[in-house]
Amino acid sequence: MAEEESAAVLVTGSAGFVGSHLLDYILSQPGTFRLHGLTRGNSPNLAHLEHAPRLSLHQLDLSDQASLTALLIDLKPARIFHLAAQSFVGPAITNPAATLNNNLNTTLNLFEAVRAADLVEHCQILNVGSGDVYGFIEPTELPIQENCPFRPGNPYAVSKINQEMLGYQYFRSYGLQIVATRAFNHLGSRQSDQLATSAFARQIALAEAGQISPIIKVGNLEARRDYTDVRDIVRGYWLALTSAAAKPGETYNLCSGNSHRMSEVLQMLVAMTDCSLSVAFDPARARPSDIPIVCGDYSKFYAATGWQPLIPLSQSLRDVLDYWRSQIKETVPQS
Repeated sequence: MAEEESAAVLVTGSAGFVGSHLLDYILSQPGTFRLHGLTRGNSPNLAHLEHAPRLSLHQLDLSDQASLTALLIDLKPARIFHLAAQSFVGPAITNPAATLNNNLNTTLNLFEAVRAADLVEHCQILNVGSGDVYGFIEPTELPIQENCPFRPGNPYAVSKINQEMLGYQYFRSYGLQIVATRAFNHLGSRQSDQLATSAFARQIALAEAGQISPIIKVGNLEARRDYTDVRDIVRGYWLALTSAAAKPGETYNLCSGNSHRMSEVLQMLVAMTDCSLSVAFDPARARPSDIPIVCGDYSKFYAATGWQPLIPLSQSLRDVLDYWRSQIKETVPQS
């Protein structure tokens, strides 16, 4: 697709943790394109972008296909980054129907809106998936490549499999220019404490501020995960639609290629504080089926785009901890 510097770029789920970082990254890129973000309401994640040039935010629910179609007809985006989703495993386990319905139906509405707006030949779409789809990996399948079979361990993973397969079907049936990615665990500032690493960091920051007892409550610390900084991930998302060798109909892993035990991650965070801390197992933080080890292979995406992770885990963890320190400092009454 010929580059049009004045074309519109649309990000769904732009108020979320990853979506807000994607807006940051796109705004840092040269060009005069118009950036649009879809949100379902105001979010503190976007406060720093209140006066950002070239950025327009639209409050719109993706379940409203008629309004979504009207917006696409108006904007005529050349690229759509589809990040909107219910992305937490805990709520997916508690209410699997809501996660399955949300993630599949909003994606279906987006693809149908692209067709109704006559953008099939004029718009690239990034269908953001998850490395969670691989689920229960056999040791012989490590590191995980894109052809590894799906053995999902929770309803969120099932929803992302369905979302990805829907994208492939719309690519084959209707010619939508859809590229799919499977990002493994990622972390950074603004991340919800519903995720383990951010939960560790928030508890440490609260303990430092004297707001909780210095006891870090944890789930399974034996699980191993593949962590990538969110800023590296969103750079990958941008490259997935701007690199000529990243092809519609293809799926790409985004990951670090390294696996870290959760206990190691916690120890790295604890080493960043002078607070004396202890650790206690909390059954409420353990999942009914936890994947023992995750380690991905990003060589296919590297071959297509030259992407590779650049930010070390230690820096990512420092940023998460400093984020929670700043958030908690803002809530402490000043004497």
